[in-house]
Amino acid sequence: MIISDQRVADFIGKELEFGVFPPWKAMGIEKDGEIVGGLLFNCFEGKDVHVTACGTGFGKNFLQSVGDYVYNQLECTRMTFKTEKEYVAKLAEKLGGKREGVLRNHFGEGRDAVIVGVLREEYRYLKKE
Repeated sequence: MIISDQRVADFIGKELEFGVFPPWKAMGIEKDGEIVGGLLFNCFEGKDVHVTACGTGFGKNFLQSVGDYVYNQLECTRMTFKTEKEYVAKLAEKLGGKREGVLRNHFGEGRDAVIVGVLREEYRYLKKE
């Protein structure tokens, strides 16, 4: 089941060991009463939204809902993932994104962030209107 409440932000903050502060929008996957994965949308800049992701269970229906939210409702032209987790970078690439660079020490000493940008025209799960 797709959910979008505080529990998703709490899950992401706990899993990635950092505080989550508004404003944000969250979309998560709940299975058997537990959150197993989620995306947090924050730092809205013009036609870009930054995305934090963790967990599992990102199926086609969920990814189509993400695309609808970001590209149709928010009318963004891109999503930007900043992550030190290789599985998150690979998820963003699965969506159609490209690695765009590295922010050195972004998450602390020796903890670099990989930047992956996903443009609207690259997003593989966007529903056809």
